Amino acid sequence: MTVPSLRTLSRDSCEPVVFQLPPLHYKGRTIEVHLSIRRSDDGVWRGRMSFFENEESTPRETAEIFRGGSEQEMWESVNHLREHHLWDLYRSLG
Repeated sequence: MTVPSLRTLSRDSCEPVVFQLPPLHYKGRTIEVHLSIRRSDDGVWRGRMSFFENEESTPRETAEIFRGGSEQEMWESVNHLREHHLWDLYRSLG
């Protein structure tokens, strides 16, 4: 999976920043995938995924399962996922 342009966040900000990842496509369905990342008070970068079936639906969200000592390390954990892993993650939230 390719990562959208990596944007360095302010070191002082713990507010999450949301990135839109490439959508999932299967049998005519399109699922939007968003990644919300933040730097926690302990200095660890954390991320959670949100899946949107359509604009009216409630998103399915993971816990902050992506972690790294730096923003780059956190993105590397996301980059190792393949589309079938994202589908499995999405289905596990249903």
